[in-house]
Amino acid sequence: MSEPKPKSFEISKWVVWEAYRRVKANKGGAGVDEQSMAEFEQDLSGNLYRLWNRLSSGSYFPPPVRAVEIPKRDGSSRTLGVPTVADRIAQVVARSYLEPCVEPVFHEDSYGYRPGRSAHDTLGVCRERCWRQDWVLDLDLKSFFDSVPWDLTLKAVAHHTDQRWILLYVERWLKAPLQREDGSLVERDRGTPQGSAISPLLANMFLHYAFDAWMARQFPAVWFERYCDDIIVHARSERQALQLRAMIAARLADCGVQLNEQKTRVVYCKDDDRRGSYGHTSFDFLSYTFRPRLSKNKYGKHFLNFTPAVSSEAKTRMRRQMRRWRVVGRSDKTLTDLALMFNRQLQGWINYFGRFYKSMLYPVFRHFNDLLVRWAMRKYKRLRRHRGRARRFIADVARRQPGLFAHWRWGLRPDGWAMGAR
Repeated sequence: MSEPKPKSFEISKWVVWEAYRRVKANKGGAGVDEQSMAEFEQDLSGNLYRLWNRLSSGSYFPPPVRAVEIPKRDGSSRTLGVPTVADRIAQVVARSYLEPCVEPVFHEDSYGYRPGRSAHDTLGVCRERCWRQDWVLDLDLKSFFDSVPWDLTLKAVAHHTDQRWILLYVERWLKAPLQREDGSLVERDRGTPQGSAISPLLANMFLHYAFDAWMARQFPAVWFERYCDDIIVHARSERQALQLRAMIAARLADCGVQLNEQKTRVVYCKDDDRRGSYGHTSFDFLSYTFRPRLSKNKYGKHFLNFTPAVSSEAKTRMRRQMRRWRVVGRSDKTLTDLALMFNRQLQGWINYFGRFYKSMLYPVFRHFNDLLVRWAMRKYKRLRRHRGRARRFIADVARRQPGLFAHWRWGLRPDGWAMGAR
């Protein structure tokens, strides 16, 4: 009896299983094969074994990536790439081997998509540095994920691993075509589609060498925060900020990436101690807006403070999402039903946007309470055309069940609005 043919690459079956568990936890839609996670799990052992076998033998070829167009606020759109379930698992397998090799060398001011680091960490550091230095360079990279050069990305990967299969499959993932809704294929010669499991790590590796390590060599005293392709650079003066802008633009161009000149701005971090004026005194970062705001110190005295709060764009998105819920028309539901349906999203918004200057988030939840009042007016005949009675009805429920809705638990009930901590 002949012995099994040895595999070309040593890949752990346990890592493949763990990759499946991570992909399942992250959910996500079907790829070009239209296979959902539930359908993949109908023959879970067989599908995972076949995937492991192909990865280990070098015969795995990723299918095209399903292209999904997402509208942007400026009227344009960006393309998300949705891999198949099996391809997402394969990418997480490769990431599981590659990430531990590169994590120790990443810059301390790189935060995006890294273990143990969060957007809140980034925002907190940025806020403190805005207090300490007067100027900010708000960098916007033009179509970054569509323009990442493959050769430099593969060079970075090869620098950090000697496992040939990782380099082999990363190259195949980079070159996998996009498939539009009409079935046509779009061949690419650069970029890594947003939406794939391996793209954030590849983007971080590219920008580590294109930006982070270069900044550390050229400007070791200059602070910056980078969350994937969102970058804020701090400066002591307007002159220094403008010089940094020119030199960073040249560096990125050498690496095949362009600055969006219209959206890249020099910003003055104006507060009570900073005199004069400037064209730009605010910037958006990770869906927060940094700008001068009235704050209160520990002695109760008000002062002008340069600090972040939920952006207007983010508040608009939240209200738009609430409208899509069609709360008012759900008269067949109880308040408990509505809480079960929407609390997870409400709590998510509180967790993310309630960290800094939380009072700017209050109007969003006041809007949701108004939707509940309108819901009550439609559901109960005795409350129709009586907004005041409907508001008292919702307020009475909030007093009896203050924990029913996530924002009520946060203290923002319809019978009174907390105006406390920033």
